[in-house]
Amino acid sequence: MNMRPSFFEQRHSANRISYEEENAHHALSKEIISLLPKEKNRPIVIVCIGTDRSTGDALGPLIGTLLSEKPLANFYVYGTLDDPIHAVNLKDRLTNIHQLHDNPFIIGIDACLGRVKSVGIIQIGKGPVKPGAGVNKELPNVGEAHITGIVNVSGFMEFFVLQNTRLNLVLKMAKTISRGIYMAGLSYNHINSVSPTFNWSYEDEHMQEN
Repeated sequence: MNMRPSFFEQRHSANRISYEEENAHHALSKEIISLLPKEKNRPIVIVCIGTDRSTGDALGPLIGTLLSEKPLANFYVYGTLDDPIHAVNLKDRLTNIHQLHDNPFIIGIDACLGRVKSVGIIQIGKGPVKPGAGVNKELPNVGEAHITGIVNVSGFMEFFVLQNTRLNLVLKMAKTISRGIYMAGLSYNHINSVSPTFNWSYEDEHMQEN
């Protein structure tokens, strides 16, 4: 199986937001905006890591799919359910991204495991996603910033834990994260006078909640 090992809950350098918090996507949006580069024309690349072969590991591709349905100017999304980025192709896909984009600002997105009380927490901060770190597998670090979602509990048979993670939780987290990124993108483009290619309406936002 082309399964990419997950990594574990960040202990430092990350802000933490529960997907269950009221208006969690607004809080996430503010954190994302604070991390984005000041250069006006630097491309923002979202790299969503994972695979739909494992429920817990599908967080990244779900986010990528949701974002790809509502494109933003100067924001580029890689890693969807149709075209996932995982352990086997990660290195090649990163090489390709750097060939396609001049000096991209990359945000790496991934699922991870953590403590029981941390399940459902979204972590966001400076520094890369480190896929495979939890099982000592050497994979490239991804991004200048990271967003990770703690989807289940670490500590024992992580591969099977990811496979048996509830899809309901993963989907709700994916919706929250994708909404937060989209809102941040609209604000960022407005600040930098870049016209968005799609306007997320009130109806769209509330459809996501149902």
